[in-house]
Amino acid sequence: MTADEGGLPDIRRDVPTAIHVQISEHIRLRIAGGEWPAHYRLKSEPELALEFGVSRGTLRRALATLIKEGLLRQVRGRGTYVTSTVIEPAIAQKLSTLSEDFASQGVVTSTVVRECSLISPPRPVAALLDLNPGERQVLRLVRVRSTTEGPVALLFNFVRTDLAPGIEKTDFTSASLFGTLEGSHGLKIATARRTFSAEAASPETAEALALEPGSPVQYLQQVTYLADGRPVEYSDVWIHSGRLRVTSLLLRR
Repeated sequence: MTADEGGLPDIRRDVPTAIHVQISEHIRLRIAGGEWPAHYRLKSEPELALEFGVSRGTLRRALATLIKEGLLRQVRGRGTYVTSTVIEPAIAQKLSTLSEDFASQGVVTSTVVRECSLISPPRPVAALLDLNPGERQVLRLVRVRSTTEGPVALLFNFVRTDLAPGIEKTDFTSASLFGTLEGSHGLKIATARRTFSAEAASPETAEALALEPGSPVQYLQQVTYLADGRPVEYSDVWIHSGRLRVTSLLLRR
């Protein structure tokens, strides 16, 4: 199955393959090709039906197939998402940044900003931020956060500048990202999706965190959403496991 020059799916009505099957296959190809990465939120059903040129009933049959296969999942009131390939336990924790957590505990930290620039986002990042590739630039913010013991976290943040124009002028050696989005740009951050995993430190990560390449680090991936459901920020964070432990309060219903 191919797409036309505008990126729209090529649905064939002159072939024996059912239309809902063609749609399912087209979505599989988008997921397999990385165009729709894990945690990507699909457009609404009316928007997708219009994009594919089909009825909502046909679209729902296609989505139901992919949900049954485990490629998609639906969250009531939130939408349909591409599932992750790893098991993700539901962890109850507050939505805060490392700097906010350190400040609340009285831990003295310092921040070195390695990059604060406007770039065209990589395709997976653009998808998670609901942006079309090449549509607009985003802020790429790279920081190393340290305590008196040494560097504890390497942070890569990608922020939608259409929602926070001029944010690249902020001095992030002292300002927090969430504080800037809420205080300076009047945005209301409501929810985020966080994924934790263990990784071996790449040469870049190891250099930033003063580790040997291949040392174990904790990796955190996050997509942050505003109160109206729009994604505003995507981040990759690598944590020095020997200097910082991520602890969660678990609640049993």
